[in-house]
Amino acid sequence: MMIQSAVAMRSDYREGMDFRRFWLAETVSGFGTYITTIALQVLVVITLGGTALDVGLLNAARWLPYLLLGLVVGALVDRRRRKPILVGTDLGRGILLGAIPLLWLFQVLTLPVLLVVVGGIGLLTLLNDSASQSFLPRLVPRTGLLQANARLDQSAAVAQTSGPLVAGGLVALFGAPVAVLVDAVSYFFSAIVMAGIRVVEPAPSTERLHLRRDIAEGLRWVYRHPTLTPTAITTHVWFLFNSMLTTAFVPFVLLSLNLSAFELSISLAAAGVAGLLGAFLSTRVGTRWGVGPVVIAGYVVMVFGWAIIALVPNGVFTVTLLALGQGLYGFALGLQNANEMAFRQSITPDALQGRTNTTIRSINRAAIVIGAPLGGLLADAIGYRPTIWIGIAGFVSVAIALALSPFRRVRL
Repeated sequence: MMIQSAVAMRSDYREGMDFRRFWLAETVSGFGTYITTIALQVLVVITLGGTALDVGLLNAARWLPYLLLGLVVGALVDRRRRKPILVGTDLGRGILLGAIPLLWLFQVLTLPVLLVVVGGIGLLTLLNDSASQSFLPRLVPRTGLLQANARLDQSAAVAQTSGPLVAGGLVALFGAPVAVLVDAVSYFFSAIVMAGIRVVEPAPSTERLHLRRDIAEGLRWVYRHPTLTPTAITTHVWFLFNSMLTTAFVPFVLLSLNLSAFELSISLAAAGVAGLLGAFLSTRVGTRWGVGPVVIAGYVVMVFGWAIIALVPNGVFTVTLLALGQGLYGFALGLQNANEMAFRQSITPDALQGRTNTTIRSINRAAIVIGAPLGGLLADAIGYRPTIWIGIAGFVSVAIALALSPFRRVRL
């Protein structure tokens, strides 16, 4: 009995250390990603003299691989060990990001070249995302998924808080291309830490690959499940309108409100601060009130946040009101994301984790590929504020649809 207890304690300790390594790697790379997200958009608008449509094309290029290859990647990841995929894709993203300042230094960085590089990063991110979300259930028991996702969201919120501020400072001091180097270093660090995880994964499947059958099996699971299906479909719609909002927001702040990149970063950092609070509360609130009500409430809060942004005047309190609107938006994301992810991972068998996560994320990113350029076109054609109101109307429709579905009763 004592020997079995000692073995169990060592196993729990190793599992805890493996999750901490995974958590650290995700946190550091996430910090760098928020820097690059700001730096690349400033690079397009200021350095390359782009428009809102160009920002939309940049966002679309990042997520285009999800539209083209997402379902295939999900089926392949389910047949492979996930840790090597995570390490390899982190190294690849670090190399591609490091190429951006070099291209700028040699004066060959144009918008088409940048779109190609960002597309390559998007392909590696597709592989990484599919493996990452499927890897977590192998590191922690299903009963610990809500808490594990909450911790990841807390770290993401800290990165979202500090990343834009650091990005604003780096862009102001060294320019947007140099700021991207920080993200490249973060991915190299993540790869090293991820390589140290000692979890024993199941052997890769030796069964003959039936790609069409495997993809169809994943699609049936996602779109025929009584409670997973409503949240998957409404999430797709949310990503469409959210991409329109986020595309219009940056040029709205920089060009219409005439604020600086650092003032933009302050408003975005507010989303991270509030997101951290939401992530801290997510486990307690989700356990008490249930996943369904918490996720639906989050969408409602987002509506109020973006309405404040749409109504913000150009004056003394502009940055404060932008920060308030972004804060409500970030708080809602922090509150609902861990609950939604834990629900999805807990009901999905291990053999379907990769296909489930990648199917949903692929359609989500396909929505971005459509919504981001559409948001840019609308912003250039009818103005930033009307485009933001269209996005808000989309959020309202998502909240209503989900509230009328069986998902409203879901609990963990």
